[in-house]
Amino acid sequence: MTTLPKGSLTKQYSCCFSLLPFLVVTLLSLGCAKRETAAQSEIRVGVVLPVSGSEADPGRFQKEGIELAVQQINQKGGINVRELGKKLPVKLVFYDDSSDPAKSASLVERTMTTDNVVAVLGGYSSTLGEAQSVMPDRYHTPWIATGAGATSIFSHGHRWIFGALSPVELLGSTAAQFLGSLVDQGKLRKGLKVALVVENTDHGEDYANGVQQWIKANPGYFEVALNEKFAVRSPDFSALLQKVKDSRTDIFLADAHLQDYVAMEPQYARTGMYHQMISFGARGPEREARKVLGKDADYIFAGSWWSENLAYPQSANFVQAYIAFTGHNTDSWYAAIAYDATRALAVAIENAGSLDKTAIRDALRIVTLKDSLLPGQVFHFGPTGQVLTPFVIVQNQPFGEADIVFPPDAANGKATAPKPRK
Repeated sequence: MTTLPKGSLTKQYSCCFSLLPFLVVTLLSLGCAKRETAAQSEIRVGVVLPVSGSEADPGRFQKEGIELAVQQINQKGGINVRELGKKLPVKLVFYDDSSDPAKSASLVERTMTTDNVVAVLGGYSSTLGEAQSVMPDRYHTPWIATGAGATSIFSHGHRWIFGALSPVELLGSTAAQFLGSLVDQGKLRKGLKVALVVENTDHGEDYANGVQQWIKANPGYFEVALNEKFAVRSPDFSALLQKVKDSRTDIFLADAHLQDYVAMEPQYARTGMYHQMISFGARGPEREARKVLGKDADYIFAGSWWSENLAYPQSANFVQAYIAFTGHNTDSWYAAIAYDATRALAVAIENAGSLDKTAIRDALRIVTLKDSLLPGQVFHFGPTGQVLTPFVIVQNQPFGEADIVFPPDAANGKATAPKPRK
């Protein structure tokens, strides 16, 4: 039987314990290296959008626009990352926020902290975008809002947020400018009274501000005789519409999300009211909505961040690719905005030459797409992080068509004004 020298067992244990920190660090390093190698095999981008709940349809269209852009990027080998000396494919990490603001914010936090993403796309609707917008600066991760245009989101001095929609205030002022052009053409007379009815959100407030700013800057054209707000997703607009009827106004301007537009318009029609021009803000040309509303949706005009009728070759190519990818037509502006936002992120990553989030953020600040789908064909984030591309005005025509009628240099049809009586 072998007997160990006295104290040798203690020394061996001491030696083992002294090696433990080294072993732990080594194992952790190997684990980190393994994760880093895995991370460098793809570029992970978070996407948080609603594909269920009240905003499901627009959210689904935006998701399709993002997926189409990623498919095209990956078919070309991915994004060149200069510091790695190779191209990497883009991998989307998607979450459905169910149109719930609290869930939306939580999912953005989750993908920024646990999914190893370099950036996040999402935030359809200003309400969901507002909820998401607090996370990027907290976790130092670039975030591009693909469907949130309220200026309040971009007015807090956040350094990690970007917006692919022009401000809703500009939407309102463009609608008023369009109506003013109809006065200049002799289609409408000066001094008409306007009923301004907007959702009780930052989006609605911005739209109303834009309309009123243009009217104030151009005295004599119009008078706002009624200015009312309504709760989003309201099933009954009868009391509100009675106020509109009592106001005896000539023009009806509402700002509503898709669900409220589809609910309010039939109730408006049942009142028997007539207005010379009618708008529901950015809503009107959506194909599914027009199927529901039928002829009642004819001649409604809307401000839009994009239209399939824009006479740009890249826009026509996008429409063809989208139909081939999804099996259905584009519906309003939703997919095109998300598509361009994804392309801008890809260019920024390539320009940064790195997967470092700060480098990507700094590249987003100066990124420019000179072949953008959007009106003006140039996509660039402004000083607050929000793009400032112009709007087009589209007007629904009979048989499901929707022409661009303003501005003149983008128009493919002429505005019908006043709206024909039934």
